[in-house]
Amino acid sequence: MARIAGIDLPKKKRIEFGLTYIYGVGLHTARKVLAEANVDLNKRVYELNDDEIASISRVLRTEKYTIEGDLRKKIAMDIKALMDLGSYRGLRHRKGLPVRGQRTKTNARTRKGKKKTVGVASKA
Repeated sequence: MARIAGIDLPKKKRIEFGLTYIYGVGLHTARKVLAEANVDLNKRVYELNDDEIASISRVLRTEKYTIEGDLRKKIAMDIKALMDLGSYRGLRHRKGLPVRGQRTKTNARTRKGKKKTVGVASKA
């Protein structure tokens, strides 16, 4: 099993799709990395030898690509900066509401969480 950037790539998949399991690597980036590392796109992950795995990981470690932990840290810091600024997007992040202009009267359950039913108290 190939392990690149701390991620176990799925054995049976073609390497161009296997690389997309790494956070921050999409299909376009995977193809660019494989071209730079001189690895055939149609090879399966289990067919790679150690030299090819090393060349792929060497290309991914260059300054050009930000992946996995570094990328997650950068995104978290960007969101924290928005919240510290007090911008509209930062306030939406802080309140746990949709950030990109979606409606909240209905839907938005992914961000808002489980529905809290507000009932009327009966007079006893």
